[in-house]
Amino acid sequence: MSVYVYAITSATHPLRLDGLKGVGDPPGELRTVCTESLCAVISDAPEELRAKRRDVAAHQDVQQRLLGEGTALPMRFGLVGPDDDAVRATLEEHAEHYTQRLGELAGRVEFNLKAAQAEEAALRDVLEQSDEVRRLNEITRAGGTHDDRLALGEMVAQQVEANQQALAGEIVEVLRPIAQAQVISPSLQDAFLNASFLVDKDRAQDFSEVGRKLAERYGEDFEFRLRGPLPPYSFV
Repeated sequence: MSVYVYAITSATHPLRLDGLKGVGDPPGELRTVCTESLCAVISDAPEELRAKRRDVAAHQDVQQRLLGEGTALPMRFGLVGPDDDAVRATLEEHAEHYTQRLGELAGRVEFNLKAAQAEEAALRDVLEQSDEVRRLNEITRAGGTHDDRLALGEMVAQQVEANQQALAGEIVEVLRPIAQAQVISPSLQDAFLNASFLVDKDRAQDFSEVGRKLAERYGEDFEFRLRGPLPPYSFV
Protein backbone atom coordinates (compact mmCIF):
# COMPACT_ATOMS: atom_id res chain seq x y z
CA MET A 1 0.00 0.00 0.00
CA SER A 2 1.25 3.50 -0.81
CA VAL A 3 2.41 5.63 2.11
CA TYR A 4 2.16 9.32 2.93
CA VAL A 5 5.42 11.00 4.03
CA TYR A 6 5.34 13.88 6.54
CA ALA A 7 8.98 14.50 7.40
CA ILE A 8 12.48 13.10 7.73
CA THR A 9 14.43 13.26 10.98
CA SER A 10 17.63 11.88 12.42
CA ALA A 11 17.36 8.49 14.15
CA THR A 12 18.06 10.25 17.46
CA HIS A 13 14.94 12.45 17.26
CA PRO A 14 12.44 11.73 20.10
CA LEU A 15 9.70 11.04 17.50
CA ARG A 16 6.92 11.50 20.04
CA LEU A 17 3.80 11.10 17.92
CA ASP A 18 1.22 10.30 20.61
CA GLY A 19 -2.06 12.14 20.24
CA LEU A 20 -1.43 13.09 16.61
CA LYS A 21 -3.58 12.01 13.68
CA GLY A 22 -2.51 11.43 10.12
CA VAL A 23 -4.19 12.46 6.88
CA GLY A 24 -7.26 10.70 5.53
CA ASP A 25 -10.75 9.78 6.70
CA PRO A 26 -10.47 7.92 8.99
CA PRO A 27 -7.09 9.44 9.92
CA GLY A 28 -4.05 7.33 9.14
CA GLU A 29 -2.05 5.93 12.04
CA LEU A 30 1.41 7.47 12.21
CA ARG A 31 4.50 5.27 12.21
CA THR A 32 8.19 5.52 11.35
CA VAL A 33 10.51 3.88 8.86
CA CYS A 34 14.13 4.07 9.98
CA THR A 35 17.64 3.33 8.86
CA GLU A 36 20.71 3.45 11.05
CA SER A 37 20.89 7.26 10.87
CA LEU A 38 17.52 8.55 9.61
CA CYS A 39 13.78 8.13 10.11
CA ALA A 40 10.76 9.05 8.02
CA VAL A 41 7.39 9.69 9.64
CA ILE A 42 4.66 8.15 7.52
CA SER A 43 1.12 6.77 7.49
CA ASP A 44 -0.90 4.79 5.00
CA ALA A 45 -1.93 7.09 2.17
CA PRO A 46 -5.67 7.56 1.57
CA GLU A 47 -6.98 6.50 -1.82
CA GLU A 48 -8.05 10.05 -2.62
CA LEU A 49 -6.08 12.94 -1.16
CA ARG A 50 -7.06 16.57 -1.61
CA ALA A 51 -5.86 19.66 0.21
CA LYS A 52 -8.83 19.71 2.58
CA ARG A 53 -8.49 21.79 5.72
CA ARG A 54 -8.56 18.68 7.93
CA ASP A 55 -5.74 16.96 6.08
CA VAL A 56 -3.59 20.08 5.71
CA ALA A 57 -3.98 20.68 9.46
CA ALA A 58 -2.99 17.08 10.24
CA HIS A 59 0.06 17.39 7.99
CA GLN A 60 1.13 20.62 9.69
CA ASP A 61 0.44 19.34 13.21
CA VAL A 62 2.81 16.41 12.71
CA GLN A 63 5.55 18.69 11.41
CA GLN A 64 5.08 21.26 14.17
CA ARG A 65 5.41 18.54 16.84
CA LEU A 66 8.56 17.16 15.25
CA LEU A 67 10.12 20.61 14.88
CA GLY A 68 9.20 21.51 18.44
CA GLU A 69 11.25 18.62 19.77
CA GLY A 70 14.16 18.50 17.35
CA THR A 71 15.19 19.04 13.75
CA ALA A 72 13.11 17.75 10.85
CA LEU A 73 12.96 18.08 7.10
CA PRO A 74 9.28 18.89 6.41
CA MET A 75 7.92 17.34 3.24
CA ARG A 76 5.42 19.17 1.05
CA PHE A 77 1.75 18.30 1.40
CA GLY A 78 0.76 15.33 -0.75
CA LEU A 79 4.11 13.50 -0.96
CA VAL A 80 3.39 9.78 -1.39
CA GLY A 81 5.75 6.81 -1.74
CA PRO A 82 5.05 3.29 -3.03
CA ASP A 83 5.54 1.50 0.31
CA ASP A 84 7.66 1.32 3.47
CA ASP A 85 10.53 -0.43 1.70
CA ALA A 86 10.71 2.27 -0.99
CA VAL A 87 10.87 5.00 1.67
CA ARG A 88 13.62 3.13 3.51
CA ALA A 89 15.57 2.71 0.27
CA THR A 90 15.29 6.46 -0.41
CA LEU A 91 16.61 7.24 3.08
CA GLU A 92 19.59 4.96 2.49
CA GLU A 93 20.29 6.27 -1.01
CA HIS A 94 20.21 9.94 0.01
CA ALA A 95 21.49 9.58 3.57
CA GLU A 96 24.40 11.97 3.10
CA HIS A 97 22.21 14.70 1.62
CA TYR A 98 19.48 14.40 4.25
CA THR A 99 22.00 14.33 7.09
CA GLN A 100 23.70 17.46 5.75
CA ARG A 101 20.38 19.31 5.43
CA LEU A 102 19.34 18.30 8.95
CA GLY A 103 22.60 19.74 10.25
CA GLU A 104 22.08 22.99 8.36
CA LEU A 105 18.50 23.39 9.62
CA ALA A 106 19.18 22.44 13.24
CA GLY A 107 17.75 25.05 15.60
CA ARG A 108 16.31 27.13 12.76
CA VAL A 109 12.84 28.09 11.54
CA GLU A 110 11.37 29.84 8.53
CA PHE A 111 9.64 33.19 8.25
CA ASN A 112 7.77 34.23 5.12
CA LEU A 113 7.23 37.87 4.28
CA LYS A 114 4.87 39.20 1.65
CA ALA A 115 4.84 42.95 1.05
CA ALA A 116 2.30 44.86 -1.03
CA GLN A 117 1.80 48.51 -1.94
CA ALA A 118 -1.53 50.23 -2.48
CA GLU A 119 -2.05 50.79 -6.20
CA GLU A 120 -2.86 54.48 -5.76
CA ALA A 121 0.35 55.01 -3.79
CA ALA A 122 2.42 53.23 -6.45
CA LEU A 123 0.93 55.39 -9.18
CA ARG A 124 1.41 58.54 -7.12
CA ASP A 125 5.09 57.74 -6.68
CA VAL A 126 5.55 57.35 -10.43
CA LEU A 127 3.80 60.64 -11.16
CA GLU A 128 6.02 62.42 -8.64
CA GLN A 129 9.20 60.91 -10.06
CA SER A 130 8.75 61.26 -13.84
CA ASP A 131 8.24 64.43 -15.85
CA GLU A 132 7.42 62.35 -18.93
CA VAL A 133 4.74 60.36 -17.11
CA ARG A 134 3.18 63.59 -15.87
CA ARG A 135 3.23 65.03 -19.40
CA LEU A 136 1.56 61.97 -20.92
CA ASN A 137 -0.91 61.83 -18.07
CA GLU A 138 -1.98 65.42 -18.74
CA ILE A 139 -2.32 64.71 -22.44
CA THR A 140 -4.52 61.65 -21.90
CA ARG A 141 -6.65 63.46 -19.33
CA ALA A 142 -7.29 66.12 -21.95
CA GLY A 143 -8.28 63.50 -24.50
CA GLY A 144 -5.10 62.28 -26.17
CA THR A 145 -4.77 59.47 -28.66
CA HIS A 146 -4.85 55.70 -28.32
CA ASP A 147 -1.06 55.64 -28.74
CA ASP A 148 -0.70 58.20 -25.94
CA ARG A 149 -2.71 56.01 -23.60
CA LEU A 150 -0.71 52.93 -24.56
CA ALA A 151 2.58 54.74 -24.03
CA LEU A 152 1.43 56.03 -20.65
CA GLY A 153 0.30 52.60 -19.50
CA GLU A 154 3.56 50.94 -20.54
CA MET A 155 5.67 53.66 -18.96
CA VAL A 156 3.76 53.55 -15.67
CA ALA A 157 3.88 49.75 -15.50
CA GLN A 158 7.65 49.69 -16.11
CA GLN A 159 8.32 52.38 -13.52
CA VAL A 160 6.08 50.77 -10.90
CA GLU A 161 7.90 47.47 -11.39
CA ALA A 162 11.30 49.16 -11.11
CA ASN A 163 10.26 51.03 -7.97
CA GLN A 164 8.90 47.92 -6.30
CA GLN A 165 11.96 45.86 -7.17
CA ALA A 166 14.05 48.53 -5.46
CA LEU A 167 11.72 48.50 -2.45
CA ALA A 168 11.95 44.71 -2.24
CA GLY A 169 15.74 44.94 -2.26
CA GLU A 170 15.68 47.51 0.53
CA ILE A 171 13.43 45.36 2.70
CA VAL A 172 15.47 42.19 2.19
CA GLU A 173 18.69 44.03 3.03
CA VAL A 174 17.25 45.09 6.40
CA LEU A 175 16.24 41.52 7.26
CA ARG A 176 19.25 39.73 5.78
CA PRO A 177 21.60 40.25 8.78
CA ILE A 178 19.17 38.47 11.11
CA ALA A 179 18.73 35.45 8.81
CA GLN A 180 21.01 32.58 7.91
CA ALA A 181 19.63 32.32 4.37
CA GLN A 182 16.84 33.66 2.22
CA VAL A 183 14.84 32.54 -0.79
CA ILE A 184 13.28 35.24 -2.97
CA SER A 185 10.31 33.85 -4.87
CA PRO A 186 8.65 35.48 -7.89
CA SER A 187 6.37 38.38 -7.03
CA LEU A 188 2.64 37.71 -6.73
CA GLN A 189 -0.32 39.59 -8.12
CA ASP A 190 -1.00 41.00 -4.66
CA ALA A 191 2.59 41.25 -3.37
CA PHE A 192 5.72 42.74 -4.92
CA LEU A 193 7.87 40.85 -2.40
CA ASN A 194 7.52 37.17 -1.53
CA ALA A 195 10.55 36.11 0.48
CA SER A 196 11.37 33.32 2.93
CA PHE A 197 14.08 33.59 5.57
CA LEU A 198 15.86 30.91 7.58
CA VAL A 199 16.27 32.19 11.13
CA ASP A 200 17.87 30.80 14.27
CA LYS A 201 15.15 29.99 16.81
CA ASP A 202 16.80 32.19 19.43
CA ARG A 203 16.52 35.16 17.04
CA ALA A 204 12.91 34.55 15.99
CA GLN A 205 11.63 37.30 18.27
CA ASP A 206 14.24 39.72 16.93
CA PHE A 207 13.20 38.93 13.38
CA SER A 208 9.51 39.47 14.16
CA GLU A 209 10.31 42.79 15.83
CA VAL A 210 12.32 44.06 12.86
CA GLY A 211 9.47 43.02 10.57
CA ARG A 212 7.03 44.99 12.70
CA LYS A 213 9.25 48.06 12.63
CA LEU A 214 9.58 47.80 8.86
CA ALA A 215 5.80 47.85 8.52
CA GLU A 216 5.66 50.98 10.70
CA ARG A 217 8.45 52.65 8.71
CA TYR A 218 6.79 52.15 5.33
CA GLY A 219 3.41 53.26 6.61
CA GLU A 220 -0.21 52.76 5.71
CA ASP A 221 0.38 52.63 1.94
CA PHE A 222 2.06 49.25 2.45
CA GLU A 223 0.89 45.90 3.77
CA PHE A 224 3.42 43.56 5.38
CA ARG A 225 2.28 39.95 5.95
CA LEU A 226 4.85 38.15 8.09
CA ARG A 227 4.22 34.47 8.91
CA GLY A 228 6.34 32.45 11.26
CA PRO A 229 8.00 30.73 12.83
CA LEU A 230 7.21 27.98 10.33
CA PRO A 231 8.74 24.65 9.36
CA PRO A 232 11.62 25.48 6.98
CA TYR A 233 9.81 24.27 3.84
CA SER A 234 11.73 26.58 1.52
CA PHE A 235 15.14 25.32 2.69
CA VAL A 236 14.74 21.54 2.59
